Amino acid sequence: MTNLIIHNLVILFWALLKCSLPGIKTGQSANTPGSNNQVISGYNLSSPDAVVVLPIALREISGLTFIDTSVFACVQDEKGTLFLFHRGQNEVIASETFYSNGDFEDLCRVGQSIFVLRSDATLFEIENYEDRPLKTISYGLNIPAYDNEGLCFDKENNRLLIASKGNSGKGEEFKNKREIYGFDLKTKSLIETPVFTFDEKLLKQFAIDQNIQLPVKVKKSGKTEPDIKFRPTAIGIHPMSKKLFLLSGPDQMFFIFSPQGVIEHLEALDAELFTQPEGLSFLENGDLFISNEGQNKQATLLRFNYKPL
Repeated sequence: MTNLIIHNLVILFWALLKCSLPGIKTGQSANTPGSNNQVISGYNLSSPDAVVVLPIALREISGLTFIDTSVFACVQDEKGTLFLFHRGQNEVIASETFYSNGDFEDLCRVGQSIFVLRSDATLFEIENYEDRPLKTISYGLNIPAYDNEGLCFDKENNRLLIASKGNSGKGEEFKNKREIYGFDLKTKSLIETPVFTFDEKLLKQFAIDQNIQLPVKVKKSGKTEPDIKFRPTAIGIHPMSKKLFLLSGPDQMFFIFSPQGVIEHLEALDAELFTQPEGLSFLENGDLFISNEGQNKQATLLRFNYKPL
């Protein structure tokens, strides 16, 4: 079966599923019970505008960044290979090794350079992705957190942002905290102080205050609280609002923060649609693309057109 046929079947299946299952809702409560999340985010994440089944070579896709409106570069876990994927043709049009195998989690483009993040906080700069063979420079960043998975270009501040999935240390002061670090593109060095620090407790309180319907967990005391794990797997800066968008893959959650790092929106994602969200990228017009790693299933690419209300 060709990728095009699979693509069409996936779109048909998802449309039928939404119509037939009452449990799949569009825009479950944001700030007001029953309101549409699209009012705040500009996207209806329960109804993609396109669903593409990715080729087998990208089954473990872990990050993507746009080259132009048709082509994006991406990486996948375990292989130091840069892939160029044409979304209109739904095929890999080029691939080239930039490093030996490793746990590569995300990438972003800065001009003609592409930066790739490995989970151990090693950053690889492919100086000109059009050159062959690829020329790569590596930077060991010594970020104290483990499992660094999110990377994006912060054009306004000429830096890269790196999101850590794990804690930056042991002890009460680091408990339930996640940090985003900056990489200065002028000095090619890590910015000493984290750019953002997020407290999981504050995110849970935000959900309670805004009456956002989320899965809950029962504490030892018998009380319940929103079940937010907050393990960032992808980040991006919206090209128009400049707000920070973040995916937490393990709990299939979506967050929006102000440019200053203040939580403005969160919502639970549909587990049937967002099987394992690992990559996030925007077109200049605001359209959002999210990739799902396939593992034992097929990897998918979801498109959400930007429709601010």
